Amino acid sequence: MATTSRRPAPALFRPFKGGRLAKHVLLIGFGLVMLYPLLWMISSSLKPEELIFREPGLWPSQVTLENYTEGWYALKHPFGYYLWNSAVITALSVVANLVACSLAAYAFARLNFPLKKLWFAIMLGGIMLPHHVVIVPQYIMFSELGLINTIWPLVMPKVLATDAFFVFLMVQFIRTLPRELDEAAEIDGAGYWRIYLRVVMPLCLPALATTAIFTFIWTWNDFLSQLLYLNNPDNFTVTVALRTFLDASSDSSWGPMFAMSIVALGPIFGFFLVGQKYLIRGVATTGLK
Repeated sequence: MATTSRRPAPALFRPFKGGRLAKHVLLIGFGLVMLYPLLWMISSSLKPEELIFREPGLWPSQVTLENYTEGWYALKHPFGYYLWNSAVITALSVVANLVACSLAAYAFARLNFPLKKLWFAIMLGGIMLPHHVVIVPQYIMFSELGLINTIWPLVMPKVLATDAFFVFLMVQFIRTLPRELDEAAEIDGAGYWRIYLRVVMPLCLPALATTAIFTFIWTWNDFLSQLLYLNNPDNFTVTVALRTFLDASSDSSWGPMFAMSIVALGPIFGFFLVGQKYLIRGVATTGLK
C-alpha cells in the first residue's frame, strides 16, 4: 500500500512560536535596563552641569563638551596622569598574576610534592576568604615595611599568587591537557621548566587570557585598596581621582566626573573586546575533564 508523504506547511501557516519571541523580548528588555545607567551617564556627560538633574531623559536638549575639557584639567594633574598611574599598576598586576598563578597551577596540576592535597585545600579556602578580613593585617604589615603610599602593596600580593581563583582556574584547565604531551617532552629530554614554557603555557592561552582580562578589570576598578594605600595625590589612580570630584561640604562637579568616568571606561571596553573570544573559550573549557 503506497503511502503519501506530507509536506511541511508553508511558513505563513506554521504555528507561531511565541515562547521564543517572549524570551528574546525579555532578554532585550533586561539588557536595556542594565545599559540604562551607562547611557544616562553618557548623556549627562554631554549636558551642561545645571541641566543634569533637571532633565532626566537620555536625549540632551543642549550638547556640550565642556565637561570633558573641564574634567581633564580640574585636578592637580591632567586626568591622563591618573590614567597612566592606573595603567602601570594594572599592567604589573596582570603580568604578576599570569606568571605566579600559572606557576602555582602547573605545580598543583602536574607535579607531585608532600602534602599536595592539603596545600590545594588551603588554596581553595582562600577563595572563600573575604578580602575585608585580610586587608587590616595586610595594611599593618605593609606599614611596618614602609611601603604605604607606594604601588607595591597593590602589586606584591599578585607576585605571591594570592588570587586563588585564578590558580584554581588554571589548574582545572591544565588538567584537561593530555599527559602524553608531557611524557613525550620528557622522552625528548625536557625538564619541568621546559615543559611548562614550551608545552603547557602555549596550550593554556584561553585560561591565560581569561586571567588577564579579569585581573585587568578588577585592578582597574579597584577603589578600596588604592584609596587605603595611596594617600599622596601624585600617586592617585583613576578610581581615587574620580572620588575627588565629589565634595561633601561644597558643590560637587557632577558633569566633569561623569565625563571622566566615560574616559576611564574606555580601556576596560577596549581590553575586553580584544580578548573576549579567548575569555569565552577559557570559561567554557575550564572544568572539563
